[in-house]
Amino acid sequence: MTATTYPHLFSPLDLGFCTLPNRVLMGSMHTGLEDRSRDFPKLAAYFRERAEGGVGLIVTGGVSPNLVGWLKPFAAKLSWPWEIHKHRIVTKAVHDAGGRICLQILHAGRYGYHPLTVSASALQAPINPFKPRGLSAWGVERQIKAYVNCARLAREAGYDGVEVMGSEGYLINQFLSARTNKRSDAWGGTPEKRMRFAVEIVRRIREQVGKDFILIYRLSMAELVPEGTAWDEIVQQAKAIEAAGATIINTGIGWHEARVPTIATSVPRAAFAGVTAKLKPHVSLPLVATNRINMPEVAERILAAGQADMISMARPLLADPLWVKKARSGRTNEINTCIACNQACLDHAFENKIASCLVNPRACAETELNYTKTNAPKKIAVVGAGPAGLACASVAAGRGHRVTLFEASAEIGGQFNLAKKIPGKEEFQETVRYFGTQLVLHAVEQRLGQRITAAELITGGFDEIVLATGIVPRKVGFPGADHPKVCSYVDVLNGTVRTGNKVALIGAGGIGFDVAEFLVQDAPSPSVDISRWMAEWGVRADFEGPGALTKPAPEAPERQVWLLQRSTGKPGAKLGKTTGWIHRAALKAKQVQTLSGVEYLGVDDAGLRIRVQDKEQLLAVDSIVICAGQEPLRALVDGLKAAGKSPHLIGGADVATELDAKRAIDQGSRLAAGF
Repeated sequence: MTATTYPHLFSPLDLGFCTLPNRVLMGSMHTGLEDRSRDFPKLAAYFRERAEGGVGLIVTGGVSPNLVGWLKPFAAKLSWPWEIHKHRIVTKAVHDAGGRICLQILHAGRYGYHPLTVSASALQAPINPFKPRGLSAWGVERQIKAYVNCARLAREAGYDGVEVMGSEGYLINQFLSARTNKRSDAWGGTPEKRMRFAVEIVRRIREQVGKDFILIYRLSMAELVPEGTAWDEIVQQAKAIEAAGATIINTGIGWHEARVPTIATSVPRAAFAGVTAKLKPHVSLPLVATNRINMPEVAERILAAGQADMISMARPLLADPLWVKKARSGRTNEINTCIACNQACLDHAFENKIASCLVNPRACAETELNYTKTNAPKKIAVVGAGPAGLACASVAAGRGHRVTLFEASAEIGGQFNLAKKIPGKEEFQETVRYFGTQLVLHAVEQRLGQRITAAELITGGFDEIVLATGIVPRKVGFPGADHPKVCSYVDVLNGTVRTGNKVALIGAGGIGFDVAEFLVQDAPSPSVDISRWMAEWGVRADFEGPGALTKPAPEAPERQVWLLQRSTGKPGAKLGKTTGWIHRAALKAKQVQTLSGVEYLGVDDAGLRIRVQDKEQLLAVDSIVICAGQEPLRALVDGLKAAGKSPHLIGGADVATELDAKRAIDQGSRLAAGF
């Protein structure tokens, strides 16, 4: 396969005053590197790699046009001339690599996490403790001027254009929507007046920057919130934005306060491409499809069907900076696919950490984590082909070391082979596929189905021994733990045990939630069926009506499930910050009952006996599945140490308190980078 395999994806796009080499737009992704001047060299290196990888057009993370528009105190801002110099570091790096880059102008409005917030009206966002100040007419004009000034400074800083963030519930969206705009002056009260703020921003930016400057407008096409904007108004907005001077319209999906997932792994690929296609007949500008487009065949299908003119990908280019180059040369199998887990990108952003990527620890660490070729090849043994072992083996071999990978089972993947069976986590297979390809490319000797002994490792002449042997499920000690009703989550997920129709899960951490989702849904997951997924979450397939919402219609659960935990507090409290609510909502829709502060009294033929708040009760279940944590598997350590060997422990073999693929892959990669 070559670029001709994806002819639409790799056709140039003529914007009139410039031509983009392909249809791939690197969408805006806040990394945290934008917020401090000292991090701009790192930001430049991050964007340079994506430009070198062949991206047609890059959009930065959101940058505020003034202080009141900050996402948080001291976040990214461009409003003064002396702030230009740091941005020139970024634009020069991208241009030197042959790329183009636009600055995203993002005014947080009532989403700003600070007391200076402003909005169309003084309405507090449900996800923010700070109530905004409603802007006066003079204040509205001041914000418009701030956008225009920011665009002017962006041009001076060397950017090829700007993207005006008009979606996702930020300030412009707050003016556009009757949900948040309660004004009765020239900036609210009717659809025409509500959209005036957005139109004036685009019109005045175009007047300021001239005709040869890319102006992308991010239009909210499906707000996914009650009282959201209806379709006819969205079309009206798009036409007005086109007339005001935009170059490209990018698709915005959902508000941050929406209760519908939009970019998590459980969302079907290209689930929202239909709304971009729906706008296509109404405007002549190039339209960009976005959200959950992570592989070339998905992008090509959208473009070939005429649903959009470009494809926006943010996290997929975090996962693999060479995505475009690999797709163009027909090396699709080598793409390190974004699995939309959010664990190292969005979760980091919301925790005020620098973003990274679970499957690519080098993301945003390009200046510090590099896999340079070694001048002193070593003979390395890696034991265990889970995520930690796969990362270590592939990086070490890629650097030129001679690596032998031992795995007791007949296939690589480790815990990912269980994870990919969970409804909504099918994408995890892509990571296993990627690492499998890397092992072959870098000539890793694979010894699968072979349980290696310490003695064999000792006599194998290895310079380094890495133990990535993973975990064993923790056993429980209550009466009846050996009853036939009791089994491990491993037995359930690998198909050794098929549970009955009434199931109690002991342990409500990440594994407990995963097993619960596995048990309530025997049919193929809605995450691979857009129409079923939309029905489950209450999204209108025609994207009509306020916010494109309808009444959710989840499918009936396959089993009755109780999710139990010994500790008090909310079950799933340690789930990802941006995805935990999705898992809790999904299980609630499947009528899963959760109990905290549970004391396990024992199992007998009648079921599971428990005590909650000093009250004993019997759960008359057919099966009890243990999801109560894991312990490191370190059977080889003592033998190796007795022989004077010092093995490296990574992944679950190192720390097993919580299965953490992000830490495992990072740990394996960094260890291999240091050999």
